Amino acid sequence: MSDQPSKRAHAVPGELLFVGLFLLFSLFLLVRMPDQVKWFNKTKWSAQPALWPSIGVIGMAVFGGLHFYTRFRKDNWRREWAEAAVWLRAFEFVGWFMLYVYSVPVIGYLPATLIMAPVLAFRMGYRSAKTLWSAAGVGFAVVLLFKAFLEVKIPGAMIYEYLPSGLRSFMILNF
Repeated sequence: MSDQPSKRAHAVPGELLFVGLFLLFSLFLLVRMPDQVKWFNKTKWSAQPALWPSIGVIGMAVFGGLHFYTRFRKDNWRREWAEAAVWLRAFEFVGWFMLYVYSVPVIGYLPATLIMAPVLAFRMGYRSAKTLWSAAGVGFAVVLLFKAFLEVKIPGAMIYEYLPSGLRSFMILNF
């Protein structure tokens, strides 16, 4: 055995945040449990359908609370808030995805994909024209794969209503 202190003795950035969220989730499950599981009369306690879910959720709440208590007393709050900011930055991409989802019914699957692929590549730091064109090519390949080969049915866009009838049918069926 070594006399050196364990590296695990110090809290990892974000550990308190994770444990706190875990504790809140387990407490939410604990509060909702009476509505979700049933205890039946005239049934042995070991045969109750609610036994193991109850043991699991109570264990989550108790051990999550103990873990939170041990980390709450030792942690550096400034480091936790910095880690929380890193975690929250991921929600930017939820926004990009929602923009894409809402743009598909308006401008169509192909145009939305051809716009969003290079925009996201640019957002991730790729600035060369070759890379941005490659992203658009990958977007086109994805549309081709989903529409032509996998035959995924995606509703036509509102913008297709302004096209001539033959071209509108083609665009709705293929792009």
